[in-house]
Amino acid sequence: MAKKPIKETIHAKGMDIAIYTENFQDEFISLTDIARYKSNEPKDVIKNWMRSKDTIEFLGLWESLHNENFKGVEFDSFKRQAGSNAFTLSPQKWIETTNAIGIISKSGRSGGTFAHSDIAFEFASWISAEFKLYIIKDYKRLKSDENSRLSLNWNLNREISKLNYRIHTDAIKENLLPPDLLPSQISFTYASEADILNVALFGKTARQWRDANADKKGNIRDDATINQLLVLANMESYNAILIEQGKSQSERLIILHELAVKQLKTLTGFSTSELPQIRTDN
Repeated sequence: MAKKPIKETIHAKGMDIAIYTENFQDEFISLTDIARYKSNEPKDVIKNWMRSKDTIEFLGLWESLHNENFKGVEFDSFKRQAGSNAFTLSPQKWIETTNAIGIISKSGRSGGTFAHSDIAFEFASWISAEFKLYIIKDYKRLKSDENSRLSLNWNLNREISKLNYRIHTDAIKENLLPPDLLPSQISFTYASEADILNVALFGKTARQWRDANADKKGNIRDDATINQLLVLANMESYNAILIEQGKSQSERLIILHELAVKQLKTLTGFSTSELPQIRTDN
């Protein structure tokens, strides 16, 4: 499996425990680092944990709930053998045999055995109930800090989007509005142009989003991700230029959609931790 970036580190009782994620939602915690609390031979500790029938049943249940490609027949075989003196199981064998996704074995400098946080906490309980509490405490601290950073950066990009929207509306006013339009016609033109951006970026108009999300507060842009807000800010500025160049609405929709796709692909692996941090202690 390809090497994946370390996202953060938990600090528990003087030990560093690595975390990585591909999508900033499903986080994998290093079982190897947790196991070092008990022994300098973490591989053996993990294998001993995986010999237990309770462990196998827990892992099998987790995979059944989260992995539609989990191989239940192969799991049943492990379940029957688990707990016997002759039974041994490594993370690699578990993964390869059952097509498991909850445990991942990584090679390289930052390698080792990683597991989804649900599984990692279960492993930590087996190692030491006290140590597990220290891990959970710092994990909560990490999530709180992360949520604070995300909130600040989301608000920053929402404000940038709003500022660029002024540039966008000025371009509409100067280039698309005849001098003798009724207020209702002016409002329609602005809404129509806003929806060009919405369709190009989100694939739907503001009305379509509202119809599909009647239970949510705000609008389609309030529901956007940080990456989408970054792209939206660029699109608003670029659309203003296209309007001034005399491009038709249909031409601009195609150009803006291509821009959105390209920039979102660029941002796919972009970590929000790389965004400039906002000082709040002025």
